[in-house]
Amino acid sequence: MDVTSPQFWIAVLQIIAIDIVLGGDNAIVIALACRRLPEKQRNLGIFWGVFGAIALRVVLIFFALTLLAIPFLKIVAALLLLWIGIKLLQPEPESNGHNGHQVDASTTLLGAIKTIIIADAVMSLDNVIAIAGAAKDSMGLVIFGLVVSVPIIVWGSKLVMKLMDRFPIAIAIGAGLLGWIAGDMSVTDAVTKEWVNLNAAFLHWLVPIFGAMLVVVTGKWLAARAQARMAPIADLADDIDKPL
Repeated sequence: MDVTSPQFWIAVLQIIAIDIVLGGDNAIVIALACRRLPEKQRNLGIFWGVFGAIALRVVLIFFALTLLAIPFLKIVAALLLLWIGIKLLQPEPESNGHNGHQVDASTTLLGAIKTIIIADAVMSLDNVIAIAGAAKDSMGLVIFGLVVSVPIIVWGSKLVMKLMDRFPIAIAIGAGLLGWIAGDMSVTDAVTKEWVNLNAAFLHWLVPIFGAMLVVVTGKWLAARAQARMAPIADLADDIDKPL
């Protein structure tokens, strides 16, 4: 993909947006993993933990780009991405640890780095699939997008999460972006790309729009149902807590 083309920069912005939306957990994981380190070792723990996590993600994305060339795998990946986008809009469950991820603090530098890398590997599947779809088979574009997004992930994710808490529409926009990319992946699979290009080129913009709308509408509907189910439980808990 040509660096001077608008498509290149649109893909870069998509990758950075994906990292912001799906990478918000990383800063919290790093903070939790390094919180028991001596003050002098915390910066080292953050640096090497982020370095190892990003390197692992690049390797995972390399294999994802290779695998996505296999027929039907982009379609399967698109379905997974739709599910991830819908899940992103669901209310957070009450659980120990951030978003259900158990992150143990370590008193040693190597232990903290290992914790960060393992936690990132566990949480990176959604990120890897989304970036692979946005990159359109360009490994150089993937690496460029990751390098640009690293400081955003590490130092900006807490700010982004505060914005999401204050402006919930930011979450819906991020989820819709995943649906858009899923739609684009489904029409560029090895078994669909040629037919779409020859017979229905309009699907290149129609299906992504449908994917974005599907994620947002389905995600909001499921979230409303979940909140409706949780409301009676919350009311019962309040009644129990009231003094007699």
